[in-house]
Amino acid sequence: MIKVNVLYPAGDGAKFDMDYYLNRHTPMLQARFGQALTSIAIEHGLAGPAPDTAASFIVLCHLGFASVDAFQTAFAPHATEIMGDIANYTNVQPIIQISDVKL
Repeated sequence: MIKVNVLYPAGDGAKFDMDYYLNRHTPMLQARFGQALTSIAIEHGLAGPAPDTAASFIVLCHLGFASVDAFQTAFAPHATEIMGDIANYTNVQPIIQISDVKL
């Protein structure tokens, strides 16, 4: 199994509309990816490791797929729509990493 991790860094001037993300963007992902999407987890950063420190990321989204090929096949036909929707909920450029789940 692989995870597509979409990380939204925190920083000065960063804006993020969580309501839009949870209620419009995420359902769109689920609909477009269909059964290829095996799991989804969305985390909202609260704090850093030390007291009174800020979280490094506003949001972390983890999308599960059986393989890189399964992700690419599901994503390709909808890439323009999905990537184009980012401006509707944030001014942050996401960091995307595909990982092989080991445990």
